[in-house]
Amino acid sequence: MNNNTHTDLAPMPVHVAIIMDGNGRWAQARGYDRSAGHVEGVNTVRRITEEASELGLKFLTLYTFSTENWNRPKEEVDALMTLIVTAIERETPDLIKNNVRLTTIGDLDRMPEYAANRMRKCIADTSHCNGLTLVLALSYSSRWEIIKACRALAKEAAEGKLAPEDIDEDTFRTFLATAEIPDPDLLIRTGGDMRISNYLLYQIAYTEIIVNPKYWPDYSKADFRNDIDLYRTRQRRFGLTAEQTGAAPDIQTQTNL
Repeated sequence: MNNNTHTDLAPMPVHVAIIMDGNGRWAQARGYDRSAGHVEGVNTVRRITEEASELGLKFLTLYTFSTENWNRPKEEVDALMTLIVTAIERETPDLIKNNVRLTTIGDLDRMPEYAANRMRKCIADTSHCNGLTLVLALSYSSRWEIIKACRALAKEAAEGKLAPEDIDEDTFRTFLATAEIPDPDLLIRTGGDMRISNYLLYQIAYTEIIVNPKYWPDYSKADFRNDIDLYRTRQRRFGLTAEQTGAAPDIQTQTNL
């Protein structure tokens, strides 16, 4: 029986997903161009990836570039594409050294060919690593992912390969971009905004959520550890009661959800 109290912490999360928000606001607050915030945000990616690896997490998913971000000014989009692939190429040797495997979820075909090809090379170079898996949600949105999965299911049904009545949660999951990735245990959003922003909508049905007020460039390893410690004080009941899970009542969550 797992008596999960504040003195008996829950296990470490297996998968943490992060919405890295606040780069632009961080820069503007300092009188810099927005691109300076994105550059500084890359340094935060490095230190949080290092900390996730040291803590023994298996998956870290970072919302890097959404499909909606394609609607930003072209100059900012072009700068972001160059920054992302250049940073990943620079970090790839350290990823390999730290046994971190890189992968992506999203529509890489929508990216400029030079950026997509360079990203695929970095993914291939780290494919042998079996420690932390760093997942970049790149040219990604949850609605895009769900619609893509529905189209694939409809095609298989139309071709007689799949009966509609056989479609269940497990079947649907195999058509998602995250088919080989467990659902996040914890979702962290930096920057203070209280929204999900079209991110992993299907996967976070029972994910714990923490909104940190710090802008992403200011988010530290200590902040990350503190957020994980907060997660570990919570009960995850998945719709059951505390009595059913064998857990003590949680002062933070008084409902049965």
